[in-house]
Amino acid sequence: MEPITLTTRRLRLSTFVAEDADAVHAACQDPDIQRWTTVPSPYELRHADDFLRRLVPDGWRDDTAYTFAVRPLEGGPPLAAAALHDPSSGSWEVGFWTAKEHRGRGYMSEAVQAMAHWAFTQLSCTRVEWRAEVGNTGSRAVAEKAGFTVEGTLRAALLNKGTLRDCWVGSLLPSDVGLPGAVPYLPPRT
Repeated sequence: MEPITLTTRRLRLSTFVAEDADAVHAACQDPDIQRWTTVPSPYELRHADDFLRRLVPDGWRDDTAYTFAVRPLEGGPPLAAAALHDPSSGSWEVGFWTAKEHRGRGYMSEAVQAMAHWAFTQLSCTRVEWRAEVGNTGSRAVAEKAGFTVEGTLRAALLNKGTLRDCWVGSLLPSDVGLPGAVPYLPPRT
């Protein structure tokens, strides 16, 4: 797929460009991003270059990851990164980080909602899944604000920096945001 642009009330989600390397590198110096995400640690400029020149375009080309730079609607450097990745049986997983100085403003939940809407309406997605290591309360707050239902804890289900970790898992379904599903859903009788 060719990269697309999504817009929200305050944000523009578009592909990263090579000129974003310094901003990505600076954001990923944050110890919380290195602790809770799978970015390399320490995070060097070469990692940002590889992300922008190889990982992002390869994901779009191969339909395995749709990674967006999250920017203010009026333009400027990226505030955050968000992606839909690891497609499986109609489901996509969401992943994200926000630069420290832009947290707490609702940008990421707004971006995640836009990506989920696009996934449900354009990718025939049946479920968007969120996972985060147990203890990553910032990520969990974003997921809950975006409308995800936290479903539980998976033991040893998240590999980060060579170590398996327990993770929270949650989901967002088309019906959760008022959209019809690509496939009928029959929840269990209560």
